Amino acid sequence: MAVQDGDGWTECAQGHRHWGIHGASGLLLVHHDEVGMPYVLMQKRSWWSHHGGTWGLPGGARDSHEDAVAGALREAREEATLGGDGFRVRGVYLDDHGGWAFETVIAESDELLAAAPANSESTEMRWLPLPEVAERRLHPGFAASWQHIQGALKPETIVLDVANIVGARAEHGWWRDRLGAATRLLRDVAGLRLEHPVLAQWYPRIVAVVEGAARTAPDVPGIQVVAATGSGDDAIVDVVRRAKPWERVLVVTADRALKERVAELGAETAGPKWLLAKLG
Repeated sequence: MAVQDGDGWTECAQGHRHWGIHGASGLLLVHHDEVGMPYVLMQKRSWWSHHGGTWGLPGGARDSHEDAVAGALREAREEATLGGDGFRVRGVYLDDHGGWAFETVIAESDELLAAAPANSESTEMRWLPLPEVAERRLHPGFAASWQHIQGALKPETIVLDVANIVGARAEHGWWRDRLGAATRLLRDVAGLRLEHPVLAQWYPRIVAVVEGAARTAPDVPGIQVVAATGSGDDAIVDVVRRAKPWERVLVVTADRALKERVAELGAETAGPKWLLAKLG
């Protein structure tokens, strides 16, 4: 597990040569402006590098001890002077060639973070609006993945009506200990690996609204817990109302009136069974 033990050429099942003995990963950093236009941070590769002169993402070979996210963040530091602050990882797209894979780590930034070439592997770092990405001479690997990845750039939030879901889960004696039942649900959801139609790994923003006896539910890593000061339904509607117009919001509840209220704001809905089936 030495540093840079992934450097080296290898061949995939398709007969192509790739850099990265243990595979490779890169960081796709996206920022949505005030009208929802996505901007992607792109890297122009130095002329001497593999596919020199093309545009792609900061990235490279993964070390044996790294997962896709760790490798992509390290490469972003080494190639684009980007630290891990100022953005949130939202998912990983897997481009599997058989025996070798490139994993694109998608992260959302609240601003156009300053980035510049940090070594000789690139000549330029530039934020490009979505329509201009395809106009560039793209790295072949990135070009092949881009048609799939660009459909997964929209921010996604799942809002949980915790009281409603706990009731549908119907654990024995849950009504006598609503706080305990809510806490168990949140911890189970935090450990859940959600499926996505495009991404191999998906990390949506999850907002859990708790109310009544469960208002003191503790914070859980990966979940934003919102304690309703009054009506839980009103708190959920407020969360949906604060979402960006271009953000996909899914509210998990069986409450018909609440479904109608959030649908008027553009949110999608799913019943508790959708989530409970994933929890097994």
